[in-house]
Amino acid sequence: MLGTHDLPLFAATVFILNATPGVDMAYTVASTLRGGWRQGVAAAIGIMGGCVLHTLAAAFGLAALLAASAEAFTVVKLVGAAYLLYVAWGMFKAGLRPASAPAEVSAPPSLWRTVRQGFFTNALNPKVALFFLALLPQFIDAAAPDKTLAFLFLGAWFIAQGLLFLLALILLVAPLRRSRPRPWVGRSLNLGGAGLFTVLAAKLALTKP
Repeated sequence: MLGTHDLPLFAATVFILNATPGVDMAYTVASTLRGGWRQGVAAAIGIMGGCVLHTLAAAFGLAALLAASAEAFTVVKLVGAAYLLYVAWGMFKAGLRPASAPAEVSAPPSLWRTVRQGFFTNALNPKVALFFLALLPQFIDAAAPDKTLAFLFLGAWFIAQGLLFLLALILLVAPLRRSRPRPWVGRSLNLGGAGLFTVLAAKLALTKP
């Protein structure tokens, strides 16, 4: 279809990748626990927006720059790590708010801010760009008449399947938020999320091209 092959295998590969814990899953779960399913959906939409960017980059050759240039890879990964630290700092501050201010503790960020953060946590991860560049060509026929169209088709498939996976994850996680008995649980989630994103930022910063 459209110059591609082995689509069932591609779907299985995408599922395994979606189910592997990482930045995208962590941000979606954290957003859902902090603000409910609407925040989770906003995070998922932002993350898939980042995947759209990576699809276009792979299709039109921009991701090849990250694969060929160690300097470009280093710049992007450091910017991405810095952004993850920025997100971690925001969660850390929310976790330190006193219990006497429950409105501040429980108030989630705006949906647009969550979408924006989801987008940048994904878009500024060069590992995702290299993954798209490495994975998608394996499912494109060597004799495909339009390889760019094949890239875009596989990228759209990845995005649609990834969005469905995150929505299913949100449905599973959202009920847990209603069972929180004390305000300190929300603060603990923020502090735990801050620690997780700090670790992910360090891991990204130490990634070698």
